[in-house]
Amino acid sequence: MAASILNHKLEDGDPELYEMIQKEKRRQIRGLEMIASENFTSLAVLQSLSTCLHNKYSEGYPGSRQTFRITSGHLTERVLGRYYGGNDYIDEIERLCQKRALEAFNLDAEEWGVNVQAYSGSPANLAVYTGVVGPHGRIMGLDLPDGGHLTHGYYTATRKVSATSIFFESMPYKVNPQTGLIDYEMMRQTARLFKPSLIIAGVSCYPRDLDYAKFREVADENGSYLMADMAHVSGLVAAQLAPNPFKHCDIVTTTTHKTLRGPRAALIFFRRGVRKVEKNGNKVMYDLEEKINQAIFPGLQGGPHNNAIAAIATALKQATTEEFKNYQKQVLANAKTLAKTLQSYGYNCVTGGTDNHLVWVDLRYLGINGSRAEYILEMINIACNKNTVPGDRSAFNPGGIRLGTPALTTRGLVEADIEKVAGLLHEGIQLGLKIKQSTTSTLLKDYKAKVHDPEFEPELNALRERVEELALRFPMPGYPDY
Repeated sequence: MAASILNHKLEDGDPELYEMIQKEKRRQIRGLEMIASENFTSLAVLQSLSTCLHNKYSEGYPGSRQTFRITSGHLTERVLGRYYGGNDYIDEIERLCQKRALEAFNLDAEEWGVNVQAYSGSPANLAVYTGVVGPHGRIMGLDLPDGGHLTHGYYTATRKVSATSIFFESMPYKVNPQTGLIDYEMMRQTARLFKPSLIIAGVSCYPRDLDYAKFREVADENGSYLMADMAHVSGLVAAQLAPNPFKHCDIVTTTTHKTLRGPRAALIFFRRGVRKVEKNGNKVMYDLEEKINQAIFPGLQGGPHNNAIAAIATALKQATTEEFKNYQKQVLANAKTLAKTLQSYGYNCVTGGTDNHLVWVDLRYLGINGSRAEYILEMINIACNKNTVPGDRSAFNPGGIRLGTPALTTRGLVEADIEKVAGLLHEGIQLGLKIKQSTTSTLLKDYKAKVHDPEFEPELNALRERVEELALRFPMPGYPDY
């Protein structure tokens, strides 16, 4: 009797899809992954994602309480747990994940709680705004061209780009156009005028440490909550190699797949206990836990992805090891080497260098933009992303690229290897500039077509082969067959 389709392996039941996945695996192995928000996760994380936990619905929270009306008309309360049955083991896994999240960042459960159900970073931030700020409430975040993220409130003169700017009133703070560093005094003046309910200390490509103490001062002046979005640097924070936002913030959000090297998911940390003591001695308590939990469910999400929560849990266990801390040290060393080597080739790194895993390169002075640089690098199997730089007027015509070292460091590259990578980046961008100068068209599509002109094929292929030769020297974690 033929086996049921339910028990076919992917390669047998769907060879077409299997081959597509194999192609992507080969691309990752043969290329240099330099997108700062990407990493290669562990076998344990991938195994967790591919478990029976995927099958289970578990709306609600472990041991949560719900108020309900009984026949006499009175309100009472009891522990209901989930909205579906059969979640005893799911509760154990979620509680374990919460416990490990606090342990990974050395947090006291009396002072901090954590929601581990957010599907990803953007939904996590939206949940905080929904629960804490409320519709049309005011928020302040770093402007996107200056290194901030879409979910920090980005909008243009003609368009509200993200849900954050659609449903909330946002005001950006900026960097100094000369130094590329956050202008904290200007932020202070803007906050005094705007009076935000919440200030976001977070970045998407800003390569310098944040001064959370200064953010706290501004927040206190205006009675604002302070939220850190540490999505990019959470692995560095866990390894105690970056400033600790928990010392100064009321709320901390993070994705779990960047420097933390876990699955595609997110965490929301919130303070518990006394928020402040008024002049008359009355204690004002934090009420963030219920607001944030209700914003996640039932506000914005349905059942959590239990396989992802399990994957977060095992990634957080890894984050407490000495091996993980040494990995993060190498991430930093590699980023500094990348910035220094690119500068030796004459490139302009925004802010003059880096304190973290990010290197932010302004290409405008070369006469090539981020979109063209990204494309030519992709054609030689180096993955990065085009990015706005301070002074850009449009995210659709970015003046630079963003580079990161977490993924390459995961594969085992060290400083000497990164110097070679920087040389390949330089050769690729120079080839892109040569191709751009060979055409009079200003259209990106014409540039892309020109890249594949037979005139440039030998140089392109030779450079790609050298990239692949370097990449193939280093192993890839995860399933060997996928």
